[in-house]
Amino acid sequence: MTRVLVVDDDPAIVRALVINLRARQYEVDSAEDGAGALRAAAARHPDVVVLDLGLPDTDGVDVIRRLREWSRVPILVLSARHASGEKVQALDAGADDYVTKPFGMDELLARLRAAVRRAEPADGGDLVVETETFTVDLAAKKVHRDGRDVRLTPTEWHLLEVLVRAGGRLVAQKQLLREVWGPSYGTETNYLRVYMAQLRRKLEADPSRPRHLITEPGMGYRFEK
Repeated sequence: MTRVLVVDDDPAIVRALVINLRARQYEVDSAEDGAGALRAAAARHPDVVVLDLGLPDTDGVDVIRRLREWSRVPILVLSARHASGEKVQALDAGADDYVTKPFGMDELLARLRAAVRRAEPADGGDLVVETETFTVDLAAKKVHRDGRDVRLTPTEWHLLEVLVRAGGRLVAQKQLLREVWGPSYGTETNYLRVYMAQLRRKLEADPSRPRHLITEPGMGYRFEK
């Protein structure tokens, strides 16, 4: 299920978005200011962010820049600012799309769906990644082994997802920590060791000699089919 983070200080807009998104089977979190948005993004790992620029504590463009320091989550700006220069500034900071207020709900939802699609692998078949031991379904956010679902914690899933989406490329320790735990992390490599050990116990045929969740000592981790 797709998780959306709605960031807006207007309770009426938040309420309308939450009702419409949940009616369409989205999971929804909300925040009313920039600090709350960054905390929620780090804790909840949304699949897409709907962000107002006129926040009470900071400018939304600064929130975009800070998110882009550690996350590739699609960002859909929802703002009353109509000037082209402000739109360009938001897009240059890392936003993926821009919708001006007042807005039509159908258009907003269509743009949200498009942002989520663009974030997925280009080849739909890559949404399901199979190894000899287990299968990762990125769209359904599930892992199967021996014909059964493997129960992963949200942190375990997010760590696995980042590695699988990297497609065999090395993911540096600092990048993994920031993407999974949030922007204030970067040196807590013991977190990675603990959670990688948990994933290997659940997924690898021989956790002591992993074939798919590979450590590159001193550098990072990578996933191999």
